Amino acid sequence: MSVANNLIQLTDESTLRKALESKSQEVVIFFWAEWAEQCKQVESVIDELAAKYTKTQFFKIEAEAFSEISEAYEISAVPTTIIAKKAKVLKKIDGANIPEIVKEVADSCAAANGIAGQTASAASPVEFKQDLNTRLKELIERAPVMVFIKGTAAQPRCGFSKKIVNMLNGQNIKYGYFDILTDEQVRQGLKEYSNWPTFPQLYISGELVGGVDIVSEMIESDELLDMIPEDSLAK
Repeated sequence: MSVANNLIQLTDESTLRKALESKSQEVVIFFWAEWAEQCKQVESVIDELAAKYTKTQFFKIEAEAFSEISEAYEISAVPTTIIAKKAKVLKKIDGANIPEIVKEVADSCAAANGIAGQTASAASPVEFKQDLNTRLKELIERAPVMVFIKGTAAQPRCGFSKKIVNMLNGQNIKYGYFDILTDEQVRQGLKEYSNWPTFPQLYISGELVGGVDIVSEMIESDELLDMIPEDSLAK
């Protein structure tokens, strides 16, 4: 597949800034990392969408290489897809949620590209639960070490979330996080999915470890570091 002219692999921050300042329509920004397998799946979809919506500017940004941009958009794990207009984020899609990426890009960019929008049929309760469970699994697997907290890693919004962030930082563990206050469906759905009623929740390699008390006990017994994948330990 040839690379679309409207698809840019970012090499200079000023290119993105100029596009956001000059464009009167939406811009799609895809954050990726070489080590994250799910990024490859999303990247192929971004390529296809760029070829379809030729009047929309698409950017691929290596998250770790452009840390300031990643921090500005609060990217905690990859893949993440942003739809922005000027300085405003219109939509943020976490993980390899392909149906949502396709839908949101279509909803945001179809009109500007002269493409008639499509109305999606309503999902049944069973289909909705299946879709939510798929999304929860993808979120849990976004990073080898993943924690679901209230607030961000830089600004936790409850004492327990702050405590678990401090514990992970104190062990020099690299981790992704998800702010459950930004998505009530994730907040409520994860309680049932994991059969764990409280937050924060820590996952390692896709498996639930537990909350603050369990993590604290595992640190004291030197068990936690034994569970952490080697590439998730800061050098």
